[in-house]
Amino acid sequence: MRGMRGPLNRVGEPVDGSGVAGSAARPVVMLAMATLGFAVNFWAWALLSPLGPRFKDTLHLGSFQQALLVAVPVVVGSVGRIPVGALTDRFGGRVMFPVVSALTIIPVLYLGLAGHSSLGGLLTGGFFLGIGGTAFAVGVPFLNQWFAPERRGLAIGVFGAGMGGTAISALTTVRMVDAQGMATPFVVTAILLAGYAVAAALVLREAPGRSAPAEPLARRLAATARLRVTWQASALYAVAFGGYVAFSVYLPTYLKTEYGLGQADAANRMAGFVALAVVMRPAGGWLSDRIGAVRVLTVSLGVVTVGAAVQAFAPGLVPLGTVAFLAMAAALGAGSGATFALVALLTPPDKVGAVTGVVGAAGGLGGFVPPLVMGSIYGAYGNYGGGLAMLCVVALAAAGFTATAVRRATRVGRPVAGDT
Repeated sequence: MRGMRGPLNRVGEPVDGSGVAGSAARPVVMLAMATLGFAVNFWAWALLSPLGPRFKDTLHLGSFQQALLVAVPVVVGSVGRIPVGALTDRFGGRVMFPVVSALTIIPVLYLGLAGHSSLGGLLTGGFFLGIGGTAFAVGVPFLNQWFAPERRGLAIGVFGAGMGGTAISALTTVRMVDAQGMATPFVVTAILLAGYAVAAALVLREAPGRSAPAEPLARRLAATARLRVTWQASALYAVAFGGYVAFSVYLPTYLKTEYGLGQADAANRMAGFVALAVVMRPAGGWLSDRIGAVRVLTVSLGVVTVGAAVQAFAPGLVPLGTVAFLAMAAALGAGSGATFALVALLTPPDKVGAVTGVVGAAGGLGGFVPPLVMGSIYGAYGNYGGGLAMLCVVALAAAGFTATAVRRATRVGRPVAGDT
C-alpha cells in the first residue's frame, strides 16, 4: 500500500497511483466549489445590511441601534472563525463546508419568517447569522493543501472573491422584499444554502496526503498565538478586510444620510463598491505572487489613506466622492488578497487553518467597530468626518508597519512555533 501522500508533479499537483499526473482540473474544481460556498454563505451573512435603513424606519431605531443591527453578524462571524479554522485543520473542508452552510439555514429562516418584527428578534437572528461569516476560515486551509506555494496567492485571492456574495445581497435583497415581501430573500438564500451543502458533500475532496493534526485544539491555538505572522497578518487584515466589511455593511446608511440617496440607489452604489473590491482581491493575490505581498499591501494602504482623507471632507459625490470610494474599494480588495498571500507564505502548513481563523477574526472585528464608531460620531456631531479621519490615520500607520516590520519578517523567512 502506498503512503498517504502521493507524488506531486513539478507544479505541486497530485499524481495518481499509476504515476501519471492527476487531472489538472481537480484543484480548479475544488477552488470553484470553495469559492461558491464562500459566496453563498457571505450572501446570507450580509442579508441584514441592505435592509438596515428599512428597519430603522419601521422599528424607529436610533443611529447606534441601526449600526449595532448590521454589526452583530459581523462580530459573531469573525470570532467564530477562530474555532472553525482550527476545526477545519482537524476535520477538513469536505466536512466543514456542508456543516457551516447547513447551520446557517436556521437563522436565515428565523429572520425571514419571524425574527424581523422586533429589534430583539433581529439581534438574536443576526447573532446566529454570523455562522455564515465563518466560511472563510474553512476555505483557506482547504485550498492551501491543494495548491503549491507559488500558486497559493492567486488561488486564495480567487477564493476571496467569494466575498462578492455581499454584492449579490445588496443588489437583490431590497428588490425581492419590495416585490414579494420580507420573507422572500431569506427563503431563497436558505434554499441556496441547502443546495450548496448537498453539492459540497458530494463534490469536495481533501487534497492527497492531507493529515489531521493530532494535538488538542487548545494546544494548537496556543501554538498559533506564538507565531509572529498571526499577529502581523491580523493587524493588516483588520484594516484591509475590516475596512471592506465596514463599508459593505454601513455604506447604504452613510450614503442615505450624507448625500440623501434613496435606499435602492444607495444599495446599488454599495454593490458597485463591493464588486470592485471583489475583482481586486484575486488581483492582489496574483500581484503578491509576482512582486511580493509587502509591496502590494504598502501601496494599497497608501491609497486607502488618501481616499479616506479626501472623503473626510464630504466632497460632492460626483465625481470626487465616487472616485475616492472606488479607489478605496480597489485598494481594500487588493490588500485583503495580499494579506492572505502573506499568510500562505509564512505559515507552517499544519497551522494554516488556525492562523486563518485568528486573522479572519481580526478582519471581521475590524469591520465591526467602524459602523458603531460612525453611528456614534454622527449621533454626537451630525457628520461623519471624524470617523473617516480616523480611518486615514489607521491606514497610514498600517502602511508604515507593513513597510518596516512586515518587510523584515518576510526577509527572515517562514516563522516557526515559538517565533515571537
